[in-house]
Amino acid sequence: MTTFAGTVLNGIALGSVYALIALGFVVVFKASGVMNFAHGSVLLLGGWTITATHAALGFPLAVLLGAASAAAASGLLHLLSARGVRGAGVHVATILTIGVDLLLVTALARGIGPDYLGTGDPWGTGVVRIGGVSLAESRLAGIAVSVALIGVFFAVFRWSRWGLSMRAASADQEAAALMGIRLGRVRLVAWCAAGALAAVAAVFLAAFPAPGLDRSTGQLALAAFPAAILGGMDSALGALAGSIAIGLAGALATGYQDRLGAFGEGLPGIAPYLVMILVLLVRPAGLLGSKETSRV
Repeated sequence: MTTFAGTVLNGIALGSVYALIALGFVVVFKASGVMNFAHGSVLLLGGWTITATHAALGFPLAVLLGAASAAAASGLLHLLSARGVRGAGVHVATILTIGVDLLLVTALARGIGPDYLGTGDPWGTGVVRIGGVSLAESRLAGIAVSVALIGVFFAVFRWSRWGLSMRAASADQEAAALMGIRLGRVRLVAWCAAGALAAVAAVFLAAFPAPGLDRSTGQLALAAFPAAILGGMDSALGALAGSIAIGLAGALATGYQDRLGAFGEGLPGIAPYLVMILVLLVRPAGLLGSKETSRV
């Protein structure tokens, strides 16, 4: 029972970090209709910036700089995709993000090298015992920070002018433009916000018990992509639900793979996609995604 409780807590902690990444996928899709496959490399850029500057600036300022660099990179990617392929359709912009991802990951891999880099986080290897369950302090911090940032995001999305514009543009872009909403600015803010959230997620993906940030850290964002699909690409709440489900599935697969024999070998790597496929077979629009209707 203690093992199960610890696995569930770790799954929730991992899912809360995935939620920061999945929320970025969803907000970009809602704003512009683009699947941003460069989101993982943007995450890696933000994490690398933090590792490179925390010794000189201190951890809090390094995180702010990392978030700013990731937001700027994501915003530039939006401008490139919006103006470079204007009139060509969102599918061309989506393909463009794949190319940018390959270029950015290659450049960052050279800068990071073969080593694991530390972010200078204040939690170190600290462990907290809750009952009979041990949990890394970084995991608890990840839950707290994720809840705070997601709460701020939903408050802004609900009550700010940008949030109102975002909801209007998501519902009907043509009508929103006719009402004077500047769609370009709304989309740019959405892409920048997604990049900043990804940079914060990079801190917790690289924190203990992980060995640090390396060239493959950006690939962990691919585990959050099924979470966004699972919840419904047009639903922010769905992204949160999908992230928790994916985090729990990954943690349970890791914790119990030895007991599953040959079936458990390699299961943690495919568990997010397996859960996604099973749910989409029942609900093609995702857990909370809206169903498309067409008049015949």
